[in-house]
Amino acid sequence: ITLNSGLQVLQNKLNLPKKELILEIELNGKMKFEHLMNTIYNQLGICHRVLSANIEYVNGYSFGTVQLYINVNSEDFQQLEFYLNKNKLISTSVEYTCRKYF
Repeated sequence: ITLNSGLQVLQNKLNLPKKELILEIELNGKMKFEHLMNTIYNQLGICHRVLSANIEYVNGYSFGTVQLYINVNSEDFQQLEFYLNKNKLISTSVEYTCRKYF
Protein backbone atom coordinates (compact mmCIF):
# COMPACT_ATOMS: atom_id res chain seq x y z
CA ILE A 1 0.00 0.00 0.00
CA THR A 2 1.40 3.40 -0.96
CA LEU A 3 0.38 6.72 0.51
CA ASN A 4 -1.07 9.38 -1.73
CA SER A 5 1.59 12.10 -2.11
CA GLY A 6 -1.01 14.77 -1.29
CA LEU A 7 -1.82 13.01 1.97
CA GLN A 8 1.89 12.81 2.80
CA VAL A 9 2.32 16.55 2.25
CA LEU A 10 -0.74 17.24 4.41
CA GLN A 11 0.59 14.99 7.16
CA ASN A 12 3.96 16.77 7.06
CA LYS A 13 2.23 20.18 7.31
CA LEU A 14 0.20 19.03 10.30
CA ASN A 15 3.39 18.08 12.14
CA LEU A 16 5.03 21.49 11.68
CA PRO A 17 5.02 23.63 14.84
CA LYS A 18 2.49 26.44 14.82
CA LYS A 19 2.76 29.94 16.22
CA GLU A 20 0.01 32.22 17.38
CA LEU A 21 0.41 35.61 15.73
CA ILE A 22 -1.38 38.91 15.60
CA LEU A 23 -1.10 40.23 12.06
CA GLU A 24 -1.88 43.84 11.20
CA ILE A 25 -2.57 44.58 7.54
CA GLU A 26 -2.84 48.06 6.05
CA LEU A 27 -5.42 48.28 3.28
CA ASN A 28 -4.41 50.88 0.74
CA GLY A 29 -7.22 50.71 -1.80
CA LYS A 30 -5.59 47.98 -3.90
CA MET A 31 -7.87 45.21 -2.61
CA LYS A 32 -11.30 44.95 -1.05
CA PHE A 33 -11.41 43.86 2.59
CA GLU A 34 -13.85 41.04 1.81
CA HIS A 35 -11.64 39.71 -0.99
CA LEU A 36 -8.60 39.68 1.33
CA MET A 37 -10.43 37.75 4.06
CA ASN A 38 -11.80 35.28 1.51
CA THR A 39 -8.35 34.68 0.01
CA ILE A 40 -6.68 34.14 3.39
CA TYR A 41 -9.28 31.56 4.40
CA ASN A 42 -10.29 29.82 1.16
CA GLN A 43 -7.18 29.97 -1.02
CA LEU A 44 -4.41 29.92 1.59
CA GLY A 45 -6.34 27.76 4.07
CA ILE A 46 -5.53 29.94 7.08
CA CYS A 47 -8.19 30.24 9.75
CA HIS A 48 -8.26 33.67 11.34
CA ARG A 49 -10.20 35.86 13.72
CA VAL A 50 -10.67 39.55 13.14
CA LEU A 51 -9.56 41.32 16.33
CA SER A 52 -10.17 44.83 15.07
CA ALA A 53 -10.92 46.56 11.81
CA ASN A 54 -10.90 50.25 11.03
CA ILE A 55 -11.90 50.32 7.38
CA GLU A 56 -13.35 53.03 5.17
CA TYR A 57 -14.77 52.45 1.72
CA VAL A 58 -14.16 55.09 -0.95
CA ASN A 59 -15.65 54.38 -4.38
CA GLY A 60 -15.58 50.65 -3.66
CA TYR A 61 -11.97 50.62 -2.47
CA SER A 62 -10.96 49.62 1.08
CA PHE A 63 -8.66 51.82 3.17
CA GLY A 64 -7.61 51.31 6.78
CA THR A 65 -6.16 48.62 9.01
CA VAL A 66 -7.26 45.21 10.18
CA GLN A 67 -5.77 43.07 12.95
CA LEU A 68 -6.08 39.30 12.63
CA TYR A 69 -5.34 36.51 15.08
CA ILE A 70 -3.84 33.55 13.20
CA ASN A 71 -2.36 30.23 14.28
CA VAL A 72 -0.03 29.07 11.49
CA ASN A 73 3.11 27.13 10.78
CA SER A 74 6.10 28.89 9.21
CA GLU A 75 5.38 27.56 5.69
CA ASP A 76 1.80 28.88 5.64
CA PHE A 77 2.93 32.21 7.09
CA GLN A 78 5.55 32.56 4.35
CA GLN A 79 2.84 31.98 1.73
CA LEU A 80 0.68 34.64 3.38
CA GLU A 81 3.57 37.13 3.50
CA PHE A 82 4.34 36.44 -0.18
CA TYR A 83 0.68 37.04 -1.08
CA LEU A 84 0.55 40.32 0.87
CA ASN A 85 3.83 41.56 -0.64
CA LYS A 86 2.73 40.57 -4.15
CA ASN A 87 -0.42 42.66 -3.70
CA LYS A 88 1.53 45.56 -2.17
CA LEU A 89 -0.19 45.32 1.22
CA ILE A 90 1.92 46.40 4.19
CA SER A 91 1.75 44.08 7.17
CA THR A 92 3.39 43.57 10.53
CA SER A 93 3.15 40.58 12.81
CA VAL A 94 3.72 40.04 16.50
CA GLU A 95 3.96 36.66 18.19
CA TYR A 96 1.06 36.22 20.58
CA THR A 97 1.80 34.66 23.94
CA CYS A 98 -0.79 34.00 26.55
CA ARG A 99 0.06 33.67 30.20
CA LYS A 100 -1.10 30.50 31.79
CA TYR A 101 -1.74 30.45 35.49
CA PHE A 102 -1.62 27.19 37.39
